[in-house]
Amino acid sequence: MSEEPLSVGFLGYRFMGKAHANALARLPMFFPDAPAVERDVLVGTDEAALEDATDQLGFSRYATDWADVVDEVDVFYNLGPNFLHVEPTIAALDAGTHVLCEKPLAPTMEGAEAVAAAARESDAVAGCAFNYRFVPAIRYARNLIQSGDLGEIHQVRGRYMQDWLVDPEAPWSWRNDEELAGSGALGDLGAHTVDLATFLVGEQTGPMERVSGHLQTFVDERPVEGSDETKPVTVDDAYSAQVEFENGAMGTFEASRFATGHKNDHTIAVHGSKGSLKFSLERLNELEVHREGSRGYETVLVTDESDPYVDHWWPPGHVIGWEHTFVHENYEYLSAVAEGGEFHPSVQDALGVQRVLDAIERSDESGEWVDL
Repeated sequence: MSEEPLSVGFLGYRFMGKAHANALARLPMFFPDAPAVERDVLVGTDEAALEDATDQLGFSRYATDWADVVDEVDVFYNLGPNFLHVEPTIAALDAGTHVLCEKPLAPTMEGAEAVAAAARESDAVAGCAFNYRFVPAIRYARNLIQSGDLGEIHQVRGRYMQDWLVDPEAPWSWRNDEELAGSGALGDLGAHTVDLATFLVGEQTGPMERVSGHLQTFVDERPVEGSDETKPVTVDDAYSAQVEFENGAMGTFEASRFATGHKNDHTIAVHGSKGSLKFSLERLNELEVHREGSRGYETVLVTDESDPYVDHWWPPGHVIGWEHTFVHENYEYLSAVAEGGEFHPSVQDALGVQRVLDAIERSDESGEWVDL
């Protein structure tokens, strides 16, 4: 690895900006073999808030136009809202800058294909930030599946439940607008489920071949914060989908922002000919496993030193949290950049996810199954 630190620029400094900045700050302490990083420039549009965030997140400077800096850093993190994923990412790749873009890859299929084309033409390492691939229990689950402990995979069930929009008076935001977000629960939450299912079972089941989807909007307009106006909601509040894999396995996926009592409940279950497993993000250190010959599920606490990534943290039984997934993700991504290696989930992986999301939307519109 180079002795020179990698200079990093962030587009975005709120939710995802804080998550990734926290990860970069933790790397030297817990992953000492990670590449050295210099948090160089933070990009946003609100200069007053940007100035405060630059100091808070540990950056050296700030800029108000991403176009001025994408060719000045080694690595560009696109952490902006969905409608900003395409143009800055393509510009960075065209400049030869490595890019990690938050999910979904783009608001539209057309935009995702444009980003993927730019990534294919660039020598830069282009990744998409599906952080749940980096939960130790998920890695443990994947190892069980790949080693054949579950046998032939028959069914995959994934759901992502939140309740932050249950109140019809909750204010309108860009996440409620199709032009800005692309879709609602489908792209925001369903993208994670589709990627995680592919990561866990794709090598055993083959790709998803056809889908049947249903999207629903429960509240058609929402108040604009600080005014008496309302704006229309043009995205889905919930979706469900049936999926057929190449080997004949079934997938059942759903997500909702209207699931009362669920804050961030991403669950996935895999059923095979010899066993099954279940995972919930709200209990992310645990994996429920049913093995051949067992009468029921065993709860495995995935905190031993031999478990994925855990040797970098605390003694067995001392659990880790949601923010640690970003540390693992950044370790893998920056290592790939420094070593000139591959990173997954790549932009091409994210394009595959986008194709499934697009097919679910088209199925809802047509009322028919859609082939992939």
